Amino acid sequence: MDSNRPPISTTRNSADDTADSRPSRNSPLRLVRFGATFLGVSVVSGVLVAGLALPVAGGIGLTAKDTAEGFDDIPSDFKTPPLTQATQIFDAKGGLIAKVYERDRTVIPADQMSPFMRHAQVDIEDARFYEHGAVDVKGIVRALGKNAESGTASQGASTLTQQYVKNVNVEKAGDDKDAVQEAQRKTLGRKIQELKIAVKLEEELPKDQILTNYLNITYYGNGAYGVEAASQRYFSKSNKDLTVAEAATLAGLVQNPSQYDPKLHPSAAQKRRDTVIDKMLENKHITADQAKEAKAAPLGLKYKDPQNGCITAKAGLGFFCDYVRHVVKQDPAFGKSSEDRKKVWDQGGLNIYTTLDPDKQAAAQNAVSSNVKVTDSVSAAASMIEPGTGKILAMAQTRPYGLDTTKNQTVVNLNVDAAMGGGTGFQPGSTFKPIVAAAALEAGLSTTKEYSAPNKLEYPTMKTCEGTWRNDGRPKTVVPNESPNEKGPYQLKEAMARSINTYFVQMEQEIGLCAVKQMVNKFGITTKASGKPLEEVPSMALGVEEMSPLTMADVYATFAAEGTHCNTLAINKITTVDGKDVPVPAGHCEKVLSDDTAEAINTILNGVTVDGTGSALNLEGNRQIAGKTGTSDHKKAAWFSGYTPQLATSVWLGGPAGGVEMRNITINGRYHSEVFGADGPGPIWRDAMNDALRGTPKQSLPMADIPDPVTKPDPSTTGTSPGTSPGTSPGAGTGAPATAPSDQQH
Repeated sequence: MDSNRPPISTTRNSADDTADSRPSRNSPLRLVRFGATFLGVSVVSGVLVAGLALPVAGGIGLTAKDTAEGFDDIPSDFKTPPLTQATQIFDAKGGLIAKVYERDRTVIPADQMSPFMRHAQVDIEDARFYEHGAVDVKGIVRALGKNAESGTASQGASTLTQQYVKNVNVEKAGDDKDAVQEAQRKTLGRKIQELKIAVKLEEELPKDQILTNYLNITYYGNGAYGVEAASQRYFSKSNKDLTVAEAATLAGLVQNPSQYDPKLHPSAAQKRRDTVIDKMLENKHITADQAKEAKAAPLGLKYKDPQNGCITAKAGLGFFCDYVRHVVKQDPAFGKSSEDRKKVWDQGGLNIYTTLDPDKQAAAQNAVSSNVKVTDSVSAAASMIEPGTGKILAMAQTRPYGLDTTKNQTVVNLNVDAAMGGGTGFQPGSTFKPIVAAAALEAGLSTTKEYSAPNKLEYPTMKTCEGTWRNDGRPKTVVPNESPNEKGPYQLKEAMARSINTYFVQMEQEIGLCAVKQMVNKFGITTKASGKPLEEVPSMALGVEEMSPLTMADVYATFAAEGTHCNTLAINKITTVDGKDVPVPAGHCEKVLSDDTAEAINTILNGVTVDGTGSALNLEGNRQIAGKTGTSDHKKAAWFSGYTPQLATSVWLGGPAGGVEMRNITINGRYHSEVFGADGPGPIWRDAMNDALRGTPKQSLPMADIPDPVTKPDPSTTGTSPGTSPGTSPGAGTGAPATAPSDQQH
């Protein structure tokens, strides 16, 4: 949010000064003053002049017709203006993540305001506020006479009600600088319009309510709007707790917040404060002893710099904070149109209680940060989702939130799609293969389905939702397995454990690309991370269509929830500052896999972690886990996505912009000839899950009885790193790019 919007201009000349000289009876100035007096007393007949800091000639041409038009009409939002306020974002345990606002303001009722504050503001701005109506006739006469004598616009007589109307107009202008300037223009027409509304307000609202509204809307400098924000800014306390001296300091700021800024100009601020104290004594709102004590007190500032926006969030939480902002601005729960939703966010005044678990967030953040340095050429990101609810429990990445690129900061959330503040995503590689397997099982194929799975295979012709995909007119693309030793036949469990590329291409051909795409849609995926449509191409099975970590965590949470997919949720509850509930996006869960399929996938993916590419990733306490490794084209991304019944986590590792080939690379001080899913993101996943689940009971995954045993081959015969995987590089996937199948995927 932009906290540098043009502040409300409240600079004005005091109406409390008196004339120092008396012109002769027949002098032109005497005649002008008589005319001014006549104008002042003619208010009831419709000749309305108020607060006009104009030369004499400017005040003579005002007619009843000019002022009477539209007099009876007053917008309702002048009585209860929709004031922008600060929004606070909390984690699931009530911890503050960040405070965000267009204007730092907390609206409070009269009984939460210091009586000293209310008296001080009236005494210095409009001492006769409770005696006159919307127009202070005496003030007008005095001001016009003063201006007539000087021939300048040095004196004004704007009442507090008129000032309030002006401030509402500025507030309604929002962040439109031209509209703000128009609302602040000192023209005769503008003043007449303000006065009409002020007169009507005085008829419809009691004086105390007008004063309360005024104190909540007025600008007090240094980004503080309203007396509560001002009290917190300058004195780090609630307004109701202000002393006489502190209340006088704030009240004195309104005339010119810059000139009397107590932080920058303490002497001027103290002098102005003492003037306010004198006025309070003069109007008998404090005693002589109170005045003496207040004037003897130092300014006593306890200044707090403005803290605004996701940039102020605790370490690692800025991206989730920004994600929440995108949710409010995009989810139909907050308004039918984008403009309606923008107003909800910009208006603020919300307490947003999110799904983020601070303990799991810390686990995820520590895991990515301890395994990948900020200064490394690659980054890591991790998303955690609660199976069965879709609640986002953690969202962490190594690059810090911010705009300073010299410190490797970024505002791109590597965990999410572009529409939600992320980038264009990353190829998930073989972590996509379980979706193909799920589609095949739902289509009636058996877990014992066997394919020849040769070491190399040309992409075959496949059925799509619209017709047929053929390799005609394209360079023939050969899909290899990672190792020459990987030759079928294989059944599903072993093919998944070894991540056999040609097996899944043959499976994809048998069920058709349309079945795969429809299964992808059931998991809530309708586009790539960039927002572009999914493409029905054979390389889809090998994970070439870019996804975000949050999307892949959602897929694996569906497996963990026995085939029940839930839309992701970031917000549990929202209330307004006065405790009213605001509707939030509803959770929606749907069974997308049969029990048999879900149990089979659990068994198959458990096999990956027992005998396959993820066998080195056991958790503390021998917890039962399931998951899949993955690497993308040219080793530009490596993944591990996995789960227990309580928690699903997806970890990505790669170049932030997708351009780093992870070969002959050093990460966190450790050299890698190649980065695989098991030895890059895998340890991050293991560390995050161990920390997040520590102290929670172990639970078992519902499993199927799949008779095909997986024989773990000797790594020395497969060309892979000992302790990482057999056969294919951990999580390998080979496939053609979505648009033109040609490149090899590892």
